[in-house]
Amino acid sequence: MRFTRYSADIEHAMQALYVSLAENDRRRYAATEAVKLGHGGITYLAGLFGCSERTIRRGIEELADLPQTPSGRARRKGGAASVA
Repeated sequence: MRFTRYSADIEHAMQALYVSLAENDRRRYAATEAVKLGHGGITYLAGLFGCSERTIRRGIEELADLPQTPSGRARRKGGAASVA
């Protein structure tokens, strides 16, 4: 591996986030982290998250297929109504 492992605190936070996500978001999150790490990242994160390297590779493919610009608002406008 050509990178420095994350600290135990960061690994714990990453694992907590990973398990809170839906399956497709898990793949893409792991893929994003693996791409940031570079060589050896897929193997390291597969071990950290308890998933297969194939899952992370699939996530990398999915990232390449995402639209380059957001497709619209994630929340409805005016969702936080004030109370009088």
